[in-house]
Amino acid sequence: MTKQVKQLDRVIIRFAGDSGDGMQLTGDRFTQETAAFGNDLSTLPNFPAEIRAPAGTLPGVSSFQLHFADHDILTPGDAPDVLVAMNPAALRANIKDLAPGSTIIVDTHDFSARNLSKAGYAANPLEDGSLDNYSVHKVDLTALTVESVKEFGLSRKDASRAKNMFSLGLLSWLYGRPVESTEQFLAKRFAEKPDIRDANIAAFRAGWNFGETTETFAVSYEIKPAPMRSGTYRNISGNLALSYGLVASSVQSGLPLFLGAYPITPASDILHELSKHKRFGVTTFQAEDEIAGIGAALGASFGGALGVTSTS
Repeated sequence: MTKQVKQLDRVIIRFAGDSGDGMQLTGDRFTQETAAFGNDLSTLPNFPAEIRAPAGTLPGVSSFQLHFADHDILTPGDAPDVLVAMNPAALRANIKDLAPGSTIIVDTHDFSARNLSKAGYAANPLEDGSLDNYSVHKVDLTALTVESVKEFGLSRKDASRAKNMFSLGLLSWLYGRPVESTEQFLAKRFAEKPDIRDANIAAFRAGWNFGETTETFAVSYEIKPAPMRSGTYRNISGNLALSYGLVASSVQSGLPLFLGAYPITPASDILHELSKHKRFGVTTFQAEDEIAGIGAALGASFGGALGVTSTS
C-alpha cells in the first residue's frame, strides 16, 4: 500500500501518560532520533508534582513535549500539533492545550468506566462527540503491544509495559525518524535482561510496522533537516548544563564543590553527573531525604565549600 508523504516545516508532539508509562524515556528517544536526523529542536519534560500519585488520576500524568523543525527554533512550543495520550487522565490533562484540528493518538485500552471516573469524565470522550474538533486516531496500543511480544513469555503486566516503545515506533514511522539508535539503546539498556530487551525491540518494530501497514494512518510526514554550520555539536539537557556550570564555578572560584541531594526525578541527573567529576574536587552525598541534603549542603558551605543541593 502506497501512502502519501506530506512535507511540514515544523511540528510539536506531546507524549502523555501515567508516570509509570515511560513517557520521559519515549520523549527522550524520539528526541535522540530527531537530533540524529538533523532537525533543530527544543524539548519540555513535565513531571507530576506528587511522588506517588494514584495511577490513572490527573495528578499522576507525566508528559514530554518536543518541538522540531527544518529551521532555527527557540522554544518547545505552546499548543501541540499531536498528542499521544495513553489513558483518560492523560487526555483530560492535556486536551485544553490543543488547537482545533490537532491530531490525537489515544490508547483506547484503559477507557473503562472506572478509569474514566478516576480521570473525572462523566462520559467516554471517545464516544460523546466532545472530540469532534480534533483528528482522533483510536488505537488499542496496549493490546497490540501484548500481541507483538507474546512469543517472549512475559506476564501481561510486563508485556503491556512495552506499549511506550510501540507508540515510539509508530511515531517514528509517522515522522520518518531513523530508528537504529533506539534499537541500539534498548539492546544496551536491557543487555542483562534478554527477554525484556527483545520484547521492547519487538514492540518498537511492531509500532513502526503498524504505521506502515494500517489504513488508520494514510499519511506520513517529512520535516527536512535544518541548515547547520559544520562542526561538532553537543546534545545537552538543562540538568547537564547546570552540572557543568557548577563544576566551572567551583574551578573558577577555587572552592571545592559539595552536592548534598536526595535522588528524585528529574533532579537525580544532577547527582549522577556530578558524581563523575571527582577529578575536579567534586564531592557528592546521597542523603536519606531532602532535609538531610539541605543540611549537608549548608554544613559544607560553612566549612568553606561551594555547597549545593537539588530537588524536584
